[in-house]
Amino acid sequence: MEAIERFIENCTLDHYLDDELIQSAVERKFEIIGEALKRALDAGPSVLDVIPDLRRIVGTRNRIIHVYETVDQLILWVAIQNDLPGLKTSLQDVLSNDAPMP
Repeated sequence: MEAIERFIENCTLDHYLDDELIQSAVERKFEIIGEALKRALDAGPSVLDVIPDLRRIVGTRNRIIHVYETVDQLILWVAIQNDLPGLKTSLQDVLSNDAPMP
């Protein structure tokens, strides 16, 4: 998540939409986030208590990987702006408590 934040730092929507390199880097990091959360879900469905949107995140990962020619960059941009901060906070809270996920 921090890598995505670095990639788009000082980046406008227009710049993001015009820069294939940034888009590719963001897509890759979303793939990694989605895969990690998929593995967490496979390990225990209680992870949904901490990350209720987990299935949607994994679905986005699947779409990027398997239907890459139709990835809507605007959807990723909106996810970066609106969803990523909350996800990051949720995961940091769990990790900072040094407690296992429910």
